Amino acid sequence: MNDQASPPSARLGEIGLFNFAPYLMNRIMGRYNASLREEMAGLGLSTPKMRALAVLSVIEGPLIGELAVYAIVEQSTLSRALDQLVTDGLVRREADANDSRATRVYITDSGRAAFEALWPHMAATYARMFRGISDAERTAFVGTLQKMLINIRKHEI
Repeated sequence: MNDQASPPSARLGEIGLFNFAPYLMNRIMGRYNASLREEMAGLGLSTPKMRALAVLSVIEGPLIGELAVYAIVEQSTLSRALDQLVTDGLVRREADANDSRATRVYITDSGRAAFEALWPHMAATYARMFRGISDAERTAFVGTLQKMLINIRKHEI
């Protein structure tokens, strides 16, 4: 069995949008983010800010570049979002202990509280995405996504 996937010989019009995984993934994430917009706005958050807080709620003190990768946000966009999060007291920046030119980012108690206020909405939207899908199907799907990420990733994280 060959682990190398061959490129599809069919054109997109022949495959169809609803059979093209990148299109489906973008639609799903677009709807996921849209479903959270009202709750995020109520907390003064945008999608990049929410993603940063989500990552910081589970990863302690990443470098800004690492945070950009985990949060799936361009570093310039993340930098502006972090400026606002710092101003709002939701995160803090600190020089890296081993490299004073590098900066680490930490969530504050206020930032954690803001994220915890948003989490129930995120969890409910996540659960709604998997409604009618068995635990085994969800586990297999997430496992497939993890393999796909490894196949296309640029960074080791």
